[in-house]
Amino acid sequence: MVGITAFGAYIPYNRLDRKHLKAAFGGSVPKGEKAVANYDEDSLTMAAQAALDCVTPLDPKTIDVLYFATTTSPYREKQGASTIAGVLDLRRDVRVADFTDSLRAGSAAMLAAIDAARNGNQVMITMGDCRLGAAAGPHEANFGDGACAFVMGSENVVAEVLGSYSVSVDFHDLWRSEDDKFVRSWEERFCVTQGYNKFISQAANGVMAKTGLAPKDFAKAVVYGHIPRNQLDIARRLGLKPGQVQDSLFEKIGNTGVACAPMMLAAALEEAQPGDKILFVSYGEGSDAIVFQVTENIKGFTGPRGVKGYLDRKKVTMNYEKYLRWRELITTEPARRPLQKRSSLPDYYRNYKKNLAFYGCQCMACGTPQFPPSRICIQCQAVDQMKDYRFYGRTARVATYTVDYLAESLDPPTVVAVVDFEGGGRMFCYLVDCDPDAVNVGMEVEMSFRRLFVVDGIHTYFWKATPKIG
Repeated sequence: MVGITAFGAYIPYNRLDRKHLKAAFGGSVPKGEKAVANYDEDSLTMAAQAALDCVTPLDPKTIDVLYFATTTSPYREKQGASTIAGVLDLRRDVRVADFTDSLRAGSAAMLAAIDAARNGNQVMITMGDCRLGAAAGPHEANFGDGACAFVMGSENVVAEVLGSYSVSVDFHDLWRSEDDKFVRSWEERFCVTQGYNKFISQAANGVMAKTGLAPKDFAKAVVYGHIPRNQLDIARRLGLKPGQVQDSLFEKIGNTGVACAPMMLAAALEEAQPGDKILFVSYGEGSDAIVFQVTENIKGFTGPRGVKGYLDRKKVTMNYEKYLRWRELITTEPARRPLQKRSSLPDYYRNYKKNLAFYGCQCMACGTPQFPPSRICIQCQAVDQMKDYRFYGRTARVATYTVDYLAESLDPPTVVAVVDFEGGGRMFCYLVDCDPDAVNVGMEVEMSFRRLFVVDGIHTYFWKATPKIG
């Protein structure tokens, strides 16, 4: 038996009420909110957070393969999967690869993971997107940011793969060329009638014929749609009833691109019962359809926050001007201070475990953990008697903090905190995704992988603190 053994998700804390788009440009906009990645988040950091959520019930050292899927990688030439493998603290001999350049990259990675799992591997697929639509256009209102992750394997399977079917066609409906900042699109009616409806129908009907199943056999159908109207219309064409169609999350977070259908699948699994059959259908230059059957193991599956855990953790106070600043779509007054120097690449590499997997050290003489790692113990002054000590996942609280209204930031004020870890260890870091007025000494926080800055095309990532969820 091969299938999904674990799943997780990540949704950014900040949401933009679409009424601000209507106020800015007038006209009709969809109801609800769109999830907006913070200025220090991107598709890679979100995918990393989803992967950390997914791996909660597992030993990360058992992962053999890691795939990262996105259409908005921070690099045009450099793998994101290798960075995420470092964040997860995977083995050095793990196989990694990026799947890019198509909305179907997520399902393509899932199918590759299924094949690898059949060969005895445990495979993680993590996906995230931060697509941009041009101002006053439909994509700006429709697109949202988010990520999810799955592990495919042959042990403790919670959703078995019963079959798959793919359709691949060279078709232009959404695209970006080398220098495009915004997603381009062709006329909607042509794209839907000649592309979307045909490809989705062919893939869905193909997998049903292959597995011998009919529309009535599915407890839930996860069907990608650019907007809910597309999803509901194609579901009707396939013979599915409205109650079978999984919520697209469009009014809550928007269309999250590569992660859109997979996030719907994760949400469906959160509510699934043993024996449920789920039809999963993606889209992008064709379509991939996969049928899953939920197993008894779903009853004992615990650990990740998933879609449900992140959905209601939100702040909906941001305005359109802040959204434009975060996406660097307007130019703001630069800080009157020296420019940020880029990271030292040799130093960044040498401190790989500290920067990505969040390792400090622990003194073997007195047992004191400390961060950053050091040769000399701050407690007993023992020299070169240290062992690796990972701080990620350990309970942490604010020891002291300051709220800085003068420091340059795309989201002022800047909150800087000293964080103490349970069992020992202290670090100085930024505190983000918080209400500055609600921060207090003793407040429980958790660590989040974020982007510090980008200089000379080099993205420097590190850890920041966020308020503890739940």
